Amino acid sequence: MSITIYHNPECGTSRNTLAMIRQSGVEPIVIEYLRTPPARERLIELIDKMRMPVRSLLREKGTPYAQLGLADSKWSDNDLIDFMLATPILINRPIVVTAKGIKLCRPSEAVLDLLPNPHIGRFVKEDGEVIDAA
Repeated sequence: MSITIYHNPECGTSRNTLAMIRQSGVEPIVIEYLRTPPARERLIELIDKMRMPVRSLLREKGTPYAQLGLADSKWSDNDLIDFMLATPILINRPIVVTAKGIKLCRPSEAVLDLLPNPHIGRFVKEDGEVIDAA
């Protein structure tokens, strides 16, 4: 099974998710979306397939969200997508794509639902939290 992760190596949740995928026995396609943002059509497709409002994919923490006034309801979905494409750090992560579906994996153990082998055993997150997926 092919797995793709839209990944930010500076993000602990993203690193944990990537490690869980690898512990399941799969080497995913890793897209560092800050360097290679998805095309507009692909971002729209990901949002549609996750069945989430565009606004729910916006990341506030550690981004220019507040400075750009993105909490204001005046921004349309297309406007918000434009902001995410212009400033990819606004895209929340990690997004994981598998044959089982597409999901924003926050918390990182949400990825287990998408893996062909979710029984990865004991996994210790970077913060020390233990996930037992036996």
